[in-house]
Amino acid sequence: MEPKHTPHPRLAERKKSGPHLTKNEHVGLNGRLAVFITDVVGTMWCAYIFAALALISLPAAIHAGTAALVSWIAQTFLQLVLLSVIMVGQKVAAAASDKQALETYKDAEALLSIQDEVHRLIEINNRLTEEIHASILKQQ
Repeated sequence: MEPKHTPHPRLAERKKSGPHLTKNEHVGLNGRLAVFITDVVGTMWCAYIFAALALISLPAAIHAGTAALVSWIAQTFLQLVLLSVIMVGQKVAAAASDKQALETYKDAEALLSIQDEVHRLIEINNRLTEEIHASILKQQ
């Protein structure tokens, strides 16, 4: 009779919880609100709208001179447009990070399963070795 193998409790805990992803961080009203705003502002369409909005004041900045034009580029155009573009980039990076975390989780699950099987086989091997040893001692 094979000894009963009991898997480590962490295996069951891991299967139940799954990988920790970015979406798991959106907790509470503030978190949900921040994610909603990020999802709205962090789009290329929003960047296009901000660019169009910034361009409305460009003629006035040009007529006001070089200092006003530099100020418009730095404070109006770059801040408005780059805000959305950077947020889009962060969303893409977070999605890639989540995919990597999920793949790492799956790899770890596979390794834990293999290790569990190796553990079971070692127990069987130990039992058979003990039986062979006992049989040899009986024959002597």
